[in-house]
Amino acid sequence: MPKFKPHTGTGKRVKVTGKGKLLTEQAGKRHLLEGKSSKVTRRMTGTVTVAKADTKRIKKLLGR
Repeated sequence: MPKFKPHTGTGKRVKVTGKGKLLTEQAGKRHLLEGKSSKVTRRMTGTVTVAKADTKRIKKLLGR
């Protein structure tokens, strides 16, 4: 049986907290920022927890 290899790209994008929550950067702050208001771009700073619907899939990619 081959060893399970975790997805390297997902490991770079997602951080697992001590309690097992998944943190990632807020999406939508890479480009096309001219059309977005300052209020919106400020709101998109920092990290957010991954949606509950996606946690199972991402944990599987991370090998957890």
